[in-house]
Amino acid sequence: MRLLLQTTDPTVIAFAQALLEGEGIDSFVLDVHMSVFEGSLGILPRRLMVPEADWAEARSVIRDNGIDEGYDAKP
Repeated sequence: MRLLLQTTDPTVIAFAQALLEGEGIDSFVLDVHMSVFEGSLGILPRRLMVPEADWAEARSVIRDNGIDEGYDAKP
């Protein structure tokens, strides 16, 4: 798995997952339950992971839809 997207906005994660699902790309969200430890402040980013083989296509999908990866993504 490879990091595709990192954000504190859960709506961006949900939108990105819907876009990827529409393209047949599997994804997995890490750090979803960290809000329990942070007190639900939303300061810890969630990470959206995709299979290494699908990363380039997934990156194109989210960029084409105006989503910023939220980190310095290197191909």
